[in-house]
Amino acid sequence: MFLNAISTIMNANVSGLSCLTGAGDGSGATGSSWTMLILPLALVVVMIVVMIIPQRRRDKKVKDMLGALKQGDRVRTIGGIYGTISSIKDDVIVLSVGPDKVKLVFARGAISQVEDAGVENTMNEEVHD
Repeated sequence: MFLNAISTIMNANVSGLSCLTGAGDGSGATGSSWTMLILPLALVVVMIVVMIIPQRRRDKKVKDMLGALKQGDRVRTIGGIYGTISSIKDDVIVLSVGPDKVKLVFARGAISQVEDAGVENTMNEEVHD
């Protein structure tokens, strides 16, 4: 009895799925298979538009900013250190930091952004431990 009920349920589910997959009577078989193919392709296209294209734009802006760095620019590093560029040689940038103008050496890629105002010049107080 229990096995008859399970086989009836299984046959009903299989016959119901045959309509979705295009098997069975042949009506609507090509329409459903096309929609099953188009949906994943549409999702891939949306993913490219939403994720990859904006990331490429951001990368291009960063590359242009790093290429336009020059001596005297006030910058912030990715570690949050503010300083003024003292010298640039290939991929190495020397920053003057703080009121004592301490020289720190960074890779060009460590520069996060160019600042409008010099933060290091506004420090009037000494840092106490």
